[in-house]
Amino acid sequence: MPGRLRAALPPYSDLLIGAILWACQMLLSAGLALYIRNRLETSHSAELAALYFFGALLAWPLALPCARFIAYRRRIETRFAAFFLALAAFTILLTAFLFAMDYRAFYSQWHAPFGSVTWAFQFVFTGASAVYQFSVLGLRLFMPLGLLCLFGTSFILAKRMR
Repeated sequence: MPGRLRAALPPYSDLLIGAILWACQMLLSAGLALYIRNRLETSHSAELAALYFFGALLAWPLALPCARFIAYRRRIETRFAAFFLALAAFTILLTAFLFAMDYRAFYSQWHAPFGSVTWAFQFVFTGASAVYQFSVLGLRLFMPLGLLCLFGTSFILAKRMR
């Protein structure tokens, strides 16, 4: 197990540079999808760009070690699948989390005082509503370019890891 844990920790340069590159790819994906759908004619394009950029930026340092841990000493198909699933899951989850926190910040002005039972219910259901809304509307911004980037990045990572 120590070999597996050691192999799961990538060099800091891979974490930093990879996070920036992955975030730029997801930013381009969201930008292209917005352009295809409405020629970027939305008043929230800068906020959406930041949301997808920071969601991917935060996802990379979590997804990479997780996938490397799973893919340790496996065949290339398994490594590809590990990177594909980890990158997809962490990117979607962290982008949805950031969307939910932004959604929560907007609706918090009408919520009960912090710490009350009512506040707890409002927090949970506001977050659940935001995640649902993101899954219905926000996941589309990862298509079509995001899926291609996911395939390409997963393939490159699977080939690099031995």
